[in-house]
Amino acid sequence: MFFRVVLLAGWIRVLIRHEFRDLRLNTIDRVFIIWVASGVVIYVARQASLEALVNRLGFAYNAIMGYFLFRALIWDLDDAVQAIKLMAVVMIPLAALMCVEEMTGRNLFSVFGGVPEITVVREGKFRCQGPFRHAILTGTFGATSIPLFIAVWVKDRRFRAVIVPALLGASLMVLFSASSGPLMSVLAVVTGIAMLRFREHIKKVWWGALIGVVSLHLIMKAPVWFLMSHVAELAGGGGWYRSELIDQAIKHIGEWWFCGTDYTAHWMPFTLANNPNMVDITNQYISEGVNGGILTMLLFIGVIVLCFRQIGRHVRVLYLEDAPDAVGATWCIGVALFAHAVSFLSVAYFDQLTVLWYFVLASVSSVCGYSVFSATAAQDRRQAETQAA
Repeated sequence: MFFRVVLLAGWIRVLIRHEFRDLRLNTIDRVFIIWVASGVVIYVARQASLEALVNRLGFAYNAIMGYFLFRALIWDLDDAVQAIKLMAVVMIPLAALMCVEEMTGRNLFSVFGGVPEITVVREGKFRCQGPFRHAILTGTFGATSIPLFIAVWVKDRRFRAVIVPALLGASLMVLFSASSGPLMSVLAVVTGIAMLRFREHIKKVWWGALIGVVSLHLIMKAPVWFLMSHVAELAGGGGWYRSELIDQAIKHIGEWWFCGTDYTAHWMPFTLANNPNMVDITNQYISEGVNGGILTMLLFIGVIVLCFRQIGRHVRVLYLEDAPDAVGATWCIGVALFAHAVSFLSVAYFDQLTVLWYFVLASVSSVCGYSVFSATAAQDRRQAETQAA
């Protein structure tokens, strides 16, 4: 994958400019490393093959190189916002090419390889995928980018002329993907942004949501996760499949909890074309469990929980310091994290979308009080860069 070359180029820059030397590991960093190590060791030990080792080393390369590259480059909220601005600029031509694909049924990114030229059609709708390896990943990229662009809107009003078309482009990517998963992520974004008004009562909201989900589970005839199948009816997609996959993973937890499993063919009616022993695991949390057992799954969830906790603490500090712009921008980065967490219920990331995920994690770790860099140090660094330029 070409983004691995880009990550390597980024690391060459970091090493040459010694931008990694002052970084100190924090709790999120340590749990992240343990999660990666768990996923590698358990998977390779179970498979006991060279192919498994190569596969997991590739996963570790993406995770470690991606996450810590952003940790080295992002020192504070201003750095994160600057990176998102560049992402917004790129979103505009990307969305324009997606519009061409929607109108013609031909993917212009196919000239670079890796994606088909003819767009897949399902239920009379084009499932546009652009440069991503699946339409649902394209829609997820658009959905999870929306709160990041809103963060820039809040933090830097001078850049709104670019943010408006970027937000439109991200929304069109969700629409053109014709998938229910990205729609769920957009609903998560809308809910997360609305919760900013109730930030002082967010713990009560979380407990209320938990009680509501448990109550629905007790009242409904089917388990509560089958609500995803109803959401799928609005935009199309495999809502039933994703709900049933969760159901089967719980029923067969004895098969994978210890060190994962290499056989899930009996979970669902059909299997993967290239691997008849496995079904399509369209859920990141279940994928973590299938590949590395319940320990790896819990570590993955633990990283997300730690990030949410730190966002809450940092927002409270900013609120006391009377910094409304910083509060709003930081909260929006947290909403992006929430959108990814919801997206993981319907898709397991397997292409360059993982880079955006690691960017969000690293931004939370650096911005929300865990970074060893002080505001003064960050300001000094920017002044030095300005003078050098």
